[in-house]
Amino acid sequence: MRRFFFALLGMLIGYPLFAVAGYGAIGLFSGNHFDGSVEASMTAAFVFGPLGAIVGIIAGAMLGRPKRVAGAPD
Repeated sequence: MRRFFFALLGMLIGYPLFAVAGYGAIGLFSGNHFDGSVEASMTAAFVFGPLGAIVGIIAGAMLGRPKRVAGAPD
């Protein structure tokens, strides 16, 4: 259960973090001057955000695993 909650927390942190970073990166590096804000927001919402959620789920699941006790059987 602990691993599930850490993965959920990672997803909730990862999505907005990557979406904001992706929005800034697209705004900075895109040569599109006609609808650059639309491009940046759509790419942030549908590419960078889900990518951040996946990274957050994996990181949260890895960090949320139970601690091993020395000498305890597996």
